Amino acid sequence: MEEGTQYYSTNLKAPHVPFRKALLKGLAPDAGLYMPLRLPRIPSDDLEALTELTYPELATEIIGRIIGNEISSVDLLNICKEIYSFGIPLELVYDRNYLMRLDQGPTASFKDFAALLMGRLMQHFLSQEEKHITILTATSGDTGSAVANAFYGLKNIRVIILFPSGEVTDMQRRQMTTFHDNIQVVEINGKFDDCQRLVKAAFMDPLLSPVNLSSANSINIGRLLPQSVYYFWAWAQLSGKTTDDFIFSVPCGNFGNLAGGLIARDMGLPVKHFIISTNDNDEVPLFLKTGIYKPVRPSRNSISSAMNVGHPSNLARIISMYGGNMDENGIINKSPDLARMRQDFYASVISDRKTRETIYSIYKEHGKILEPHGGVAWAGMQKYCREHPSDENNNVFCVSLETAHPAKFLDEIISILNIEPELPESLRKIAGRTEEYIYLENNYDALKKFIIQNY
Repeated sequence: MEEGTQYYSTNLKAPHVPFRKALLKGLAPDAGLYMPLRLPRIPSDDLEALTELTYPELATEIIGRIIGNEISSVDLLNICKEIYSFGIPLELVYDRNYLMRLDQGPTASFKDFAALLMGRLMQHFLSQEEKHITILTATSGDTGSAVANAFYGLKNIRVIILFPSGEVTDMQRRQMTTFHDNIQVVEINGKFDDCQRLVKAAFMDPLLSPVNLSSANSINIGRLLPQSVYYFWAWAQLSGKTTDDFIFSVPCGNFGNLAGGLIARDMGLPVKHFIISTNDNDEVPLFLKTGIYKPVRPSRNSISSAMNVGHPSNLARIISMYGGNMDENGIINKSPDLARMRQDFYASVISDRKTRETIYSIYKEHGKILEPHGGVAWAGMQKYCREHPSDENNNVFCVSLETAHPAKFLDEIISILNIEPELPESLRKIAGRTEEYIYLENNYDALKKFIIQNY
């Protein structure tokens, strides 16, 4: 493998670091987010060769090109073969409109793809250095369960997961709180944005430096890179031709999934448009429309709970990719190329009512069951296709991302469809496990005291 690129902070005030340090640190010392200085461009001939690869081989090829010789290709392939043992169904709905189901992993969420690889890479590097870290991460739903599962039992890593009161489903909570040992789950009396703010405050607190904190949510570059791979997978399985255009509809909350898609595009994947599909937290669609960014505070509750984010961290990365600069508080110091962003993105705001109508209609018309986040993405794609009929006529591939298993939202699905989706084995097996978690007020001093006393 070639030497990997260096990583810069989106706040532009921290030294460049290699991938290993960016991964283990999580947040840059200037409170910015790490991004690769350059991405390798995959030639057309090499792209078309990807169609012959299994998913573990594809992940090894894509991730290996980005991080270079920081890990051997043999070690990386062995990790990918071990963790990516589940399928990625691409279901034809009609014409060239597809669902990509990213819900077949051990916690029935798309976040398994990134959490599993990130955990193993962290453990690999920490074992080499004989070091230990403490993961502190915030979750709006599926991140917590994916991280708890992926990091459970890793010898060099302890984990603290913060989740907002009343904003995750019972199933999502049980998926986090039934892992013990090196996993500690904390309920915070606040919103997801509050949890994220507490995490960032802890990272910047010098009194907590002995704890050696890092992050496992999408502020960590280790979460984004693996999420680029399944975009390549969709293209390779459905077409494999660089002359074919693809449109991806992405349900967006903290915008890490979209950032992963942009990484894939910048590496050479032929993408015509990304559809930004949000719920009522519409700060990014409004920014694209007006050029003025105003976070939604407090964030608005919607049934697509993992997307209830009023100030997405990864927007700073996306703005950086378009030549701009945004700090951790959402202040834009340098405007991005809005004209190019508007050309690349189509933004759609989907209400809860429209989400429910979409879940009902796709089931009645096509026999497909979607959960709320997938419903938002499918509704956004339908709206795009109505406004751009020429794309359908020109045989463009349209792929909508389904990011969680419908069984994780049983009450909502039963209410809409009057059916109960079958629980996958990964969800059935947690039924008899004991939950353990603690409660803290939405107060940084309380969190800081807990960390100092216990870690």
